[in-house]
Formats: sequence, C-alpha cells, structure tokens
Amino acid sequence: MGVAKTAIAEIKSRGQLTIPKKIRESSHLEEGQVVSIIPVGDSVIVTPKRLDLDEARRQIRKIMKASGLSEKELLDGLEEEREALYKEKYDKKRH
Repeated sequence: MGVAKTAIAEIKSRGQLTIPKKIRESSHLEEGQVVSIIPVGDSVIVTPKRLDLDEARRQIRKIMKASGLSEKELLDGLEEEREALYKEKYDKKRH
C-alpha cells in the first residue's frame, strides 16, 4: 500500500467521522466493517479488525474438547448437515 496524501475530515456531533473514499479503498475498509481505533500519543490509528486466526483455533479446540468430538466426527457431522440443508431447500422446489 502506498502512502496516501493527508486528508481533512470533520468529526460530527455524535463522534462520527467520514473516512475519505480514496483512503477507504486503499485500506480496504468497507461499509459496516468493524475497525480497531488505537490511540498513539495525540494521534489515532484506524485499522481493520480481523479475526485473530490463533484465537479462532483456540476456540475451536476448546469447543471440540468440551463436546468430546474428534476432528473426523466434526467433519462428518458437517457433511451430514450440508446434505440435510440441501435436501430441505431443494427437494421442496421439485414438488
């Protein structure tokens, strides 16, 4: 990502700030996206909040351990669930 030129923006009465389009596009910020706002001295950094992959892995392991399921059982269950949802959605359309 290249360095963007400085942009001027106004903070509205409720604390809302519009990030200029060129900066949103170059930073891959989209409407509705959650961002982290990090204070650094008298400045702030706005950055996309992305799922921490390591934390996601820890949560999945925790859930699997609590449920007693193996990886194979979990994946087999997902396949069964997909098939059931497919039949539920598309078999009704055939009648």
